[in-house]
Amino acid sequence: MARETAARFGVSEFTTWPWSFERDVERYAMQGVEAIEVCEFKLDRNDYAPQLESIVKAGLEVSSVQSTVHSLFPDSLAPAPSDPDDRIAHIKSAIERIAPHVPAQTPFVVITGAAPGGNTERVYQRALVALAELAEFAAARGMRLAYEPLNPVLFNADTSLWGLDSALELVRTVGHPALGLCFDTWNVFQTPNLHRVVRECLDRIFLVQVSDWHRPRSGADRIGLGDGSIDNRALIKAVRETGYQRPYVLEIFSSESLPDSIWKADLDKVLEKNVRAFGRLWDLSE
Repeated sequence: MARETAARFGVSEFTTWPWSFERDVERYAMQGVEAIEVCEFKLDRNDYAPQLESIVKAGLEVSSVQSTVHSLFPDSLAPAPSDPDDRIAHIKSAIERIAPHVPAQTPFVVITGAAPGGNTERVYQRALVALAELAEFAAARGMRLAYEPLNPVLFNADTSLWGLDSALELVRTVGHPALGLCFDTWNVFQTPNLHRVVRECLDRIFLVQVSDWHRPRSGADRIGLGDGSIDNRALIKAVRETGYQRPYVLEIFSSESLPDSIWKADLDKVLEKNVRAFGRLWDLSE
């Protein structure tokens, strides 16, 4: 049963990577999760409709979407295709196919990817054009785009830009109303003057993702809420003060190469524990 709270707690399908889409929907609903971040790689390539329509039947809300290719340049999750034009075409295709089956204004998450040859200027200039193009494309289909700055440990592997401040500058420079931010606590908690930057974001935060931090042993080594050093209570409080009212989504990457990988654990217990942990964080952020 869902908690008595104004917040909606969601889970990204990345958190339960080993499960199928169908199991995600079933178990999220049973564990009291209220929203799901859809990961396109779990959908049936032939027909997305039945799976996406099953979300509503299960009583879940779609918080956001991660397309199989969601970076402008290659990243560790999708190193191919290499041409940004082909990658943008894939993002557009995902929006086109998924938009009819999810609520209006659903954010699709995008990142930069790694800078070819370390040329971050090239990526930045390409991002200004590409994000404006993608935001317009999304808006025409009733959707939105949420740009996500990643943690510095992922620089040169998955991102060319880090820090919430840099992301906000990028979003403001593009200046499209359908382009906002994905605020991931694991990715942005080290941003200088973070709470001031959060206040400046105002209504540009389209999505909040949460998890916890310990010194990573790989690029995919996040942990559950309350098990690390991020002050998620303070960050949730800061985000609440901007007026954000959409779901808070648990997103945990946990490489199976790690001896204690969350992806090898009892994922029902992972969900149960994090539902409770988020409830405590929400209450403490009052």
